[in-house]
Amino acid sequence: MKVDDGLVHRLFYPQVPVVMAAAHGGRVSAMPVVSYSAVSASPPIIVVSCYPGGFTYSLAVKSGAFSICVLGRRHLAAVGRLAALSGSGVKDKLRKAGFSHSKGPVLGVPLIDGAEATLECRVASRRKTGDHVLVIGRVASARTNDKFSGSWDFERYHPILYTGWRDGMTVYPGP
Repeated sequence: MKVDDGLVHRLFYPQVPVVMAAAHGGRVSAMPVVSYSAVSASPPIIVVSCYPGGFTYSLAVKSGAFSICVLGRRHLAAVGRLAALSGSGVKDKLRKAGFSHSKGPVLGVPLIDGAEATLECRVASRRKTGDHVLVIGRVASARTNDKFSGSWDFERYHPILYTGWRDGMTVYPGP
């Protein structure tokens, strides 16, 4: 069966969504993302695909930094609320979605309290690719809880799985 070009990205689902967050000028915004990857181990560099009209993307570009937060199943409802909110209309999108957060110790980017893992990243470069922009981030700090020790302990870490769009956004708890 031929897959329509507009559905190719869905072949990669389910994905573990992470939350990308940024702050600038007294505003905090964040968004769930599923198009991301580690692209270099030394130095640690990641890439995140962003819609260039998004408010979180604009704050990351203006501030030159962003965070990535890996969340577990207990944050499922808040991730759903985060996806449904527009960042441009609120001062702190994370708090509006029900997350508490603090400033990262290295770059001062918003880090979600209780995240399984957090990364503070400097925007190293950007590259337009079709209707999205790849934001390349140099990892300045990466921290995790005790559910990670070189790899995830899935007896204790229960990731959220995002399956794609069907009658709106659907986010399912992992195993």
